[in-house]
Amino acid sequence: MIALRPGPLTRIAALAAHCDDIAIGAGGTLLTICAARPGLRVDALVLSGGGTEREEEERAALAAFCPGADLRLTVGKLPDGRLPAHWEEAKAAVEELRACGDPDLLLAPNRADAHQDHRGLAELVPTAFRNHLALGYEIAKWDADLGRPSIYQPLADEMAEEKVALLLRHYPSQRHRPWYDREAFLGLARLRGIECHARYAEAFHVTKLTLDLEN
Repeated sequence: MIALRPGPLTRIAALAAHCDDIAIGAGGTLLTICAARPGLRVDALVLSGGGTEREEEERAALAAFCPGADLRLTVGKLPDGRLPAHWEEAKAAVEELRACGDPDLLLAPNRADAHQDHRGLAELVPTAFRNHLALGYEIAKWDADLGRPSIYQPLADEMAEEKVALLLRHYPSQRHRPWYDREAFLGLARLRGIECHARYAEAFHVTKLTLDLEN
Protein backbone atom coordinates (compact mmCIF):
# COMPACT_ATOMS: atom_id res chain seq x y z
CA MET A 1 0.00 0.00 0.00
CA ILE A 2 1.57 3.26 -1.18
CA ALA A 3 0.57 6.62 0.31
CA LEU A 4 0.24 9.46 -2.19
CA ARG A 5 0.08 12.84 -0.51
CA PRO A 6 -1.39 15.91 -2.24
CA GLY A 7 0.21 19.31 -1.94
CA PRO A 8 -0.71 21.68 0.86
CA LEU A 9 -4.43 21.72 1.61
CA THR A 10 -5.76 25.15 2.45
CA ARG A 11 -9.25 24.85 1.00
CA ILE A 12 -11.59 21.94 0.35
CA ALA A 13 -15.13 21.67 -0.95
CA ALA A 14 -17.69 19.08 0.14
CA LEU A 15 -20.87 18.42 -1.84
CA ALA A 16 -23.96 16.39 -1.03
CA ALA A 17 -27.48 15.82 -2.24
CA HIS A 18 -28.87 15.47 1.30
CA CYS A 19 -28.10 16.57 4.82
CA ASP A 20 -25.94 13.89 6.52
CA ASP A 21 -24.41 12.56 3.25
CA ILE A 22 -21.11 14.38 3.79
CA ALA A 23 -20.86 13.30 7.41
CA ILE A 24 -21.66 9.66 6.63
CA GLY A 25 -19.44 9.41 3.57
CA ALA A 26 -16.48 11.52 4.64
CA GLY A 27 -16.95 12.58 8.25
CA GLY A 28 -13.86 10.80 9.48
CA THR A 29 -11.77 12.31 6.71
CA LEU A 30 -13.05 15.79 7.56
CA LEU A 31 -12.20 15.28 11.23
CA THR A 32 -8.71 14.09 10.28
CA ILE A 33 -7.99 16.94 7.84
CA CYS A 34 -9.35 19.68 10.10
CA ALA A 35 -7.44 18.40 13.12
CA ALA A 36 -4.20 18.54 11.14
CA ARG A 37 -4.88 21.93 9.51
CA PRO A 38 -6.48 24.52 11.83
CA GLY A 39 -8.04 27.36 9.88
CA LEU A 40 -8.67 25.23 6.78
CA ARG A 41 -11.49 26.65 4.66
CA VAL A 42 -14.33 24.22 4.01
CA ASP A 43 -17.00 25.19 1.47
CA ALA A 44 -19.95 22.82 1.79
CA LEU A 45 -22.99 22.55 -0.47
CA VAL A 46 -26.06 20.44 0.31
CA LEU A 47 -28.78 20.54 -2.32
CA SER A 48 -31.83 19.66 -0.21
CA GLY A 49 -33.22 20.18 3.28
CA GLY A 50 -33.07 23.97 3.37
CA GLY A 51 -35.52 25.60 5.76
CA THR A 52 -36.28 22.38 7.65
CA GLU A 53 -35.02 20.65 10.77
CA ARG A 54 -32.61 18.82 8.52
CA GLU A 55 -30.78 22.07 7.81
CA GLU A 56 -30.50 22.77 11.53
CA GLU A 57 -29.05 19.29 12.06
CA GLU A 58 -26.60 19.74 9.21
CA ARG A 59 -25.28 23.08 10.41
CA ALA A 60 -24.61 21.76 13.91
CA ALA A 61 -23.15 18.51 12.61
CA LEU A 62 -20.73 19.97 10.07
CA ALA A 63 -19.53 22.52 12.61
CA ALA A 64 -18.62 19.56 14.82
CA PHE A 65 -17.06 17.58 11.95
CA CYS A 66 -14.92 20.58 10.92
CA PRO A 67 -13.44 21.79 14.23
CA GLY A 68 -11.31 24.89 13.88
CA ALA A 69 -12.16 25.27 10.19
CA ASP A 70 -13.54 28.24 8.33
CA LEU A 71 -16.78 26.49 7.42
CA ARG A 72 -19.13 28.04 4.86
CA LEU A 73 -22.26 25.95 4.36
CA THR A 74 -25.07 26.39 1.84
CA VAL A 75 -28.20 24.24 2.13
CA GLY A 76 -30.55 24.33 -0.85
CA LYS A 77 -34.22 23.50 -1.12
CA LEU A 78 -34.40 20.92 -3.90
CA PRO A 79 -36.97 18.20 -3.16
CA ASP A 80 -35.50 14.95 -1.87
CA GLY A 81 -35.41 12.23 -4.51
CA ARG A 82 -36.12 14.57 -7.42
CA LEU A 83 -32.72 15.86 -8.52
CA PRO A 84 -33.05 14.63 -12.14
CA ALA A 85 -36.18 16.76 -12.51
CA HIS A 86 -34.35 19.79 -11.08
CA TRP A 87 -31.15 19.46 -13.08
CA GLU A 88 -30.82 23.14 -13.92
CA GLU A 89 -31.17 24.25 -10.30
CA ALA A 90 -28.66 21.64 -9.14
CA LYS A 91 -26.17 22.59 -11.84
CA ALA A 92 -26.52 26.28 -10.99
CA ALA A 93 -25.82 25.52 -7.30
CA VAL A 94 -22.68 23.57 -8.18
CA GLU A 95 -21.47 26.30 -10.51
CA GLU A 96 -22.11 28.92 -7.82
CA LEU A 97 -19.91 26.93 -5.44
CA ARG A 98 -17.23 26.74 -8.12
CA ALA A 99 -17.35 30.52 -8.50
CA CYS A 100 -16.49 30.89 -4.81
CA GLY A 101 -12.92 29.81 -5.42
CA ASP A 102 -10.49 27.03 -6.26
CA PRO A 103 -10.45 24.15 -3.75
CA ASP A 104 -7.45 21.86 -3.36
CA LEU A 105 -9.71 18.84 -2.80
CA LEU A 106 -13.32 17.88 -3.49
CA LEU A 107 -15.42 15.42 -1.49
CA ALA A 108 -18.58 14.39 -3.34
CA PRO A 109 -20.80 11.39 -4.11
CA ASN A 110 -19.48 8.78 -6.52
CA ARG A 111 -20.92 8.02 -9.94
CA ALA A 112 -21.70 4.39 -9.12
CA ASP A 113 -24.08 5.34 -6.30
CA ALA A 114 -27.52 3.85 -6.99
CA HIS A 115 -29.46 6.76 -5.48
CA GLN A 116 -30.53 9.06 -8.28
CA ASP A 117 -29.79 12.23 -6.31
CA HIS A 118 -26.29 11.09 -5.33
CA ARG A 119 -25.49 9.86 -8.81
CA GLY A 120 -26.84 13.00 -10.44
CA LEU A 121 -24.71 15.26 -8.28
CA ALA A 122 -21.66 13.08 -8.95
CA GLU A 123 -22.21 13.58 -12.67
CA LEU A 124 -22.49 17.35 -12.24
CA VAL A 125 -19.27 17.80 -10.25
CA PRO A 126 -16.80 17.39 -13.16
CA THR A 127 -18.81 19.77 -15.34
CA ALA A 128 -17.88 22.61 -12.98
CA PHE A 129 -14.68 21.33 -11.36
CA ARG A 130 -12.63 20.13 -14.32
CA ASN A 131 -9.09 20.17 -12.96
CA HIS A 132 -9.55 19.16 -9.33
CA LEU A 133 -8.91 16.08 -7.26
CA ALA A 134 -12.43 14.78 -6.59
CA LEU A 135 -12.93 11.88 -4.18
CA GLY A 136 -16.27 10.10 -4.43
CA TYR A 137 -17.45 8.92 -1.01
CA GLU A 138 -19.67 5.92 -0.37
CA ILE A 139 -22.86 5.49 1.66
CA ALA A 140 -24.14 2.07 2.71
CA LYS A 141 -27.84 1.50 2.00
CA TRP A 142 -30.36 -1.11 0.92
CA ASP A 143 -29.41 -0.73 -2.77
CA ALA A 144 -26.30 -2.90 -2.16
CA ASP A 145 -24.22 -0.58 -4.32
CA LEU A 146 -20.95 -0.62 -2.38
CA GLY A 147 -18.26 -1.26 -4.95
CA ARG A 148 -14.50 -1.61 -5.07
CA PRO A 149 -13.02 1.75 -4.08
CA SER A 150 -9.43 2.58 -4.91
CA ILE A 151 -8.63 5.42 -2.51
CA TYR A 152 -8.43 5.06 1.28
CA GLN A 153 -8.05 7.46 4.18
CA PRO A 154 -7.03 5.50 7.30
CA LEU A 155 -8.73 6.72 10.47
CA ALA A 156 -7.22 6.70 13.93
CA ASP A 157 -9.37 4.75 16.38
CA GLU A 158 -10.47 7.94 18.11
CA MET A 159 -11.45 9.55 14.82
CA ALA A 160 -13.60 6.57 13.82
CA GLU A 161 -15.29 6.57 17.22
CA GLU A 162 -15.81 10.33 17.12
CA LYS A 163 -17.38 10.11 13.67
CA VAL A 164 -19.94 7.59 14.87
CA ALA A 165 -20.66 9.54 18.05
CA LEU A 166 -21.26 12.74 16.08
CA LEU A 167 -23.51 10.99 13.58
CA LEU A 168 -25.69 9.56 16.33
CA ARG A 169 -25.75 12.86 18.23
CA HIS A 170 -26.48 15.34 15.48
CA TYR A 171 -29.04 13.64 13.24
CA PRO A 172 -31.94 12.58 15.49
CA SER A 173 -34.31 12.69 12.49
CA GLN A 174 -32.50 9.66 11.03
CA ARG A 175 -32.28 7.42 14.08
CA HIS A 176 -35.37 5.42 13.11
CA ARG A 177 -33.77 4.20 9.91
CA PRO A 178 -32.61 0.56 10.04
CA TRP A 179 -29.18 1.35 8.56
CA TYR A 180 -28.47 4.29 10.84
CA ASP A 181 -26.60 2.78 13.76
CA ARG A 182 -23.17 2.33 15.28
CA GLU A 183 -22.67 -1.18 13.91
CA ALA A 184 -23.28 -0.10 10.31
CA PHE A 185 -20.97 2.91 10.43
CA LEU A 186 -18.14 1.32 12.37
CA GLY A 187 -18.50 -1.98 10.52
CA LEU A 188 -17.94 -0.41 7.12
CA ALA A 189 -14.99 1.59 8.48
CA ARG A 190 -13.49 -1.64 9.85
CA LEU A 191 -13.92 -3.42 6.52
CA ARG A 192 -12.29 -0.57 4.60
CA GLY A 193 -9.53 -0.53 7.19
CA ILE A 194 -8.77 -4.18 6.51
CA GLU A 195 -8.47 -3.37 2.81
CA CYS A 196 -5.76 -0.75 3.42
CA HIS A 197 -3.83 -2.36 6.30
CA ALA A 198 -5.41 -0.13 8.96
CA ARG A 199 -7.97 -0.72 11.67
CA TYR A 200 -10.46 1.82 10.34
CA ALA A 201 -10.70 3.81 7.13
CA GLU A 202 -13.00 5.65 4.79
CA ALA A 203 -12.87 4.70 1.12
CA PHE A 204 -13.39 6.75 -2.01
CA HIS A 205 -13.74 6.34 -5.75
CA VAL A 206 -11.78 8.44 -8.20
CA THR A 207 -12.60 8.90 -11.89
CA LYS A 208 -9.37 10.61 -12.92
CA LEU A 209 -6.11 11.16 -11.10
CA THR A 210 -3.12 12.96 -12.63
CA LEU A 211 0.32 12.16 -11.27
CA ASP A 212 3.21 14.59 -11.08
CA LEU A 213 6.26 12.38 -10.64
CA GLU A 214 8.81 15.04 -11.54
CA ASN A 215 8.63 16.73 -8.12
